[in-house]
Amino acid sequence: MTEHQVKPVQDDSRGIVHPAAASTVFRLDRFPPTGAASRFVDRYWLSTWRLPPGVRHEQQVLVHPVVNVVFEAHGAVVSGVDTGRFAVTLEGEGRALGIMFRPAAFAPFHDGPLSALTDREVPLAQVTALADLEASLVPLVADLDVPGEQLAATADAAITDRVPAERQDCETTTEWAELAVRDRELTRVEDLARAAGVGVRTLQRAFTEHVGIGPKWFLRRYRLYEAGERIAHDKQVDWSALAADLGYADQSHLTRDFTAAFGLPPAQYAATVRERGR
Repeated sequence: MTEHQVKPVQDDSRGIVHPAAASTVFRLDRFPPTGAASRFVDRYWLSTWRLPPGVRHEQQVLVHPVVNVVFEAHGAVVSGVDTGRFAVTLEGEGRALGIMFRPAAFAPFHDGPLSALTDREVPLAQVTALADLEASLVPLVADLDVPGEQLAATADAAITDRVPAERQDCETTTEWAELAVRDRELTRVEDLARAAGVGVRTLQRAFTEHVGIGPKWFLRRYRLYEAGERIAHDKQVDWSALAADLGYADQSHLTRDFTAAFGLPPAQYAATVRERGR
């Protein structure tokens, strides 16, 4: 698969809590979508783990504010935007294949506003537009001899077959959301609305319906990703400067939001990252 650029986890660990330590427990591969599928899919990801008997690992994740469809050996689920800190316990041997949709881009495959999926995980069978993917992908995921590239290619072909020909309303919302991700100067809802050329209420309605959460929360989540990446990759962090860079009024506001998201204050999290990364 070519064209669409997807960064390896070494260069983009956004959302993975304690990424250096996590990399010693499981492997995370990413594959790009192709052709028409790239209108709606950001990436396909494959998490693979093999732990000794009796060993368990709890991995915490700040999930991207998008919908993921996840296939494991026992079935498939649709995970909406998770506003908390998601935790998964790994043990034994296994893997999970995910279809990570672009922001707002799951809307054509779901009947109703995406806010109905926020903080929820539902069986894929309840999403009729994609329900048949379970029968084709779950057996392939369960067979550990099937290479990841084949899993991604199978998912990519299935999504391509189901892509609507006409432009969808949600695709405009996707453009606005991805503008917020790319442009770090857009730290307030008013800034994003101005850049998108719409009113704040229009932006809020579009995000609630198509993304599943409001633009203020969306912007904050990506600011916190940036903070986590700085901590994970920089040995020394100027907290006051970082708070200013991310649009916070002061360091205390950054500390409050970061602690709520990551479970530890920034300085303590940084010390833990360095210790676990050794």
